[in-house]
Amino acid sequence: MLVSAKEMLTKAKAGKYAVGQFNINNLEWTKSILLTAQELNSPVILGVSEGAGKYMTGFKTVAAMVDAMVDSLGITVPVALHLDHGTYEGAKACIEAGFSSIMFDGSHYPIEENIAKTKELVAICNEKGLSLEAEVGAIGGEEDGVVGTGECADPDECKMVADLGVTMLAAGIGNIHGKYPENWAGLSFETLEAISAKTGDMPLVLHGGTGIPEDMIKKAISLGVAKINVNTECQLSFADATRKYIEAGKDLEGKGFDPRKLLAPGAEAIKATVKEKMELFGSVGKA
Repeated sequence: MLVSAKEMLTKAKAGKYAVGQFNINNLEWTKSILLTAQELNSPVILGVSEGAGKYMTGFKTVAAMVDAMVDSLGITVPVALHLDHGTYEGAKACIEAGFSSIMFDGSHYPIEENIAKTKELVAICNEKGLSLEAEVGAIGGEEDGVVGTGECADPDECKMVADLGVTMLAAGIGNIHGKYPENWAGLSFETLEAISAKTGDMPLVLHGGTGIPEDMIKKAISLGVAKINVNTECQLSFADATRKYIEAGKDLEGKGFDPRKLLAPGAEAIKATVKEKMELFGSVGKA
C-alpha cells in the first residue's frame, strides 16, 4: 500500500536523517529500489518526472504498476509514489491517477502565483491525505525541459510558502540537477540555515543529490534536510553496467540479447547505488 510521505519525513527531520527519493523509469528500476528498501528496512520515495510518466504510458499505468509491485514483492516498508517537478496540470493528473505524494514546482512563477497555485493544491492534497512538496528558488540544471540556474531561495519567500501548509519544501541553495561542474561553488549553508530558521519543523528537500560530497550531504541533513533526491547516479550506474554486459558479448549464440538478462546488470547496479545512498542518508533501519 502506498503512503503519504508526511510521516516518514516528520520522523526523518526529528531523527536527523534523510529519506531517499529515487526516480524510476521502468519496471527494473522500480523493482530494484523496492527490494533494496525492504532489505535495508528503509522508507523510500519513488520519484516520477512527467517525462518518465509519459514514457511509461501515463500516470495511471505507473501508479498501478507500483501498487501491484509493492503487493507482489511483499514490501512492508513505507513507500510513497511522488510526482517530481510537476506542473500545475501534472499535479492534478497524478492526484487523480493514485499517486500518494505530489510535487508542484511553481518556482518559475512570480511568488504570488506560486503561492496561489500551491495553496489550491494544499487544500486538495489535505482532503485526500496526500503529501505535497513545493519549491522556491529554481534548482540548477535541467529536468524534463525545466531549466534552472541554481539561484538561492529567499528565506522570507520560503516561509510564505511553508506557511501554506505544504508537507515539505524544496529550496534552492546552489544545488543543481545532473553532474556538477568542476567550478561549482558548493551548497550555500548560510542560505539553508536561514531557511531552516524561518520554516521551523518543516522537512526540507535537497534536489540534485548526485555528486554532492558526503560531508555536505551530512551537514545539509543536520540543518533540516529530510529528503534527498537521486536520479543521475542511478542513470549512470545503470547505463555503465548495461554497456559492460553488451561489450562482453553475452548474447544468445548470435541470436541477440535476452532482454531480461540484458537489463539484469543495470538493475543490480541500481541496487548498489540505492544501498550506498540509504546508508549515507542514515535511513537504514528507520522504516
